[in-house]
Amino acid sequence: MSKEHSSQYKASSITLSGAVAMGAGVMIGAGVLALTGQIAELAGEWFPFAFLVAAIISGFSAYSYVKLSNAFPSAGGIAMFLEKAYGKGTMTAACALLMYFSMVINESLVARTFGTYSLQLFDIEKKEWMIAGIGIGLLAIAFLVNVLGNRTIQAVSYFMAFIKVGGLVLLSIGGLWASGVSFESKSIAPGDTSVTGFLGAVALGILAYKGFTTITNSGSEIRSPSKNIGRAIIISLIVCAAIYLLVAFAVGGNLSISEIVNARDYALAEAARPAFGKLGLWVTVIFAMVATSSGVIASVFAVSRMLAMLTDMKLVPHRHFGMPGSIQKHTMVYTIVLAMTLTAFFDLSRIAALGAIFYLLMDIAIHWGLLRHLKEKVKANAVIVVSAIALDVVVLIAFIAIKLRSDQLVIWAAAASLCLIVGFEYLFLRRTMSNQGASG
Repeated sequence: MSKEHSSQYKASSITLSGAVAMGAGVMIGAGVLALTGQIAELAGEWFPFAFLVAAIISGFSAYSYVKLSNAFPSAGGIAMFLEKAYGKGTMTAACALLMYFSMVINESLVARTFGTYSLQLFDIEKKEWMIAGIGIGLLAIAFLVNVLGNRTIQAVSYFMAFIKVGGLVLLSIGGLWASGVSFESKSIAPGDTSVTGFLGAVALGILAYKGFTTITNSGSEIRSPSKNIGRAIIISLIVCAAIYLLVAFAVGGNLSISEIVNARDYALAEAARPAFGKLGLWVTVIFAMVATSSGVIASVFAVSRMLAMLTDMKLVPHRHFGMPGSIQKHTMVYTIVLAMTLTAFFDLSRIAALGAIFYLLMDIAIHWGLLRHLKEKVKANAVIVVSAIALDVVVLIAFIAIKLRSDQLVIWAAAASLCLIVGFEYLFLRRTMSNQGASG
């Protein structure tokens, strides 16, 4: 990394609890608030267990990230892992961009969730443009907070993470109490769920856990990174899995599957009505707004940082367009504009589907690179890594099969985007190497 840009990646030292708060904060923002309804639609009666299976698969995946982070702790995170495995080529650049776009997609997913929950406070007809407009407003605020600097972001993320965890636990316990502490849904119809549907729900569930990867982007700043990165990843996954299960059972205990599906974009708020009444609805919605907004703020920092790192590694082009400030400030602008565009034109279901496909493809590439090129260097267990690849592949195939039947536009959009990313990176890197050869 060049000396000129290295300073932009430095921040105050991050403790283990701070790293856990960072990962859990990003996960909780999208995982349970945005995806519960969609997961219930695919998994039916078994939707709480889709969260559990997704946690187990994410645990297998986390093994590779822990091993890589222990061996190569840096601000580069996933981009650095890919470079170590594949070198500075098209594979590294394309897979890193897949991760970047999946994270931007996650931001737009959470932004629209913020808009959807916000409108539950008002007894008016909910229009799509209202949801998009509120989501875009949140992204603008996230940009302003990020401009204030790293210390502000870390303080906000740390504080809000505890509020989110505590709030969700209290809401879930209250919901379970109101349902008679029942761990069964109001409508018992397990036969309506197919294996493919359940696996498709698991794919979305995995998207709810992928926020743990943001911890790897702070590897050079976490205290004792060789120990604490792995610990932070594991603890954040366990905390989120427990919370997701609590919320899923609470929602299922107060609403039928059809009611959850009908309110899939604001299922937690709908479940609060029978459990807590009008006041509970307000508390739930306000809490959801706090959770989603803090998640977006933390994500914007991590995503813009990752793109700045790719720029510094000369894996993507960069244009200042007359903007002042560091490269990360510029990448923050690009990230926010892209997230706003997705928020304006895509609904929650399609945003989540694209994010799941991109993330699973990148995740497979990480595991394969470790297995083929870094297994001995990082002392990884091949059986665990192969298992992670197999699980990802099975879930990805099932999810694609579902979308081919129900929403082919998502698959075509994902395929076209993948071709554009790979083609663009191939041409860019080829031209870059040609220019370097000519100048040399």
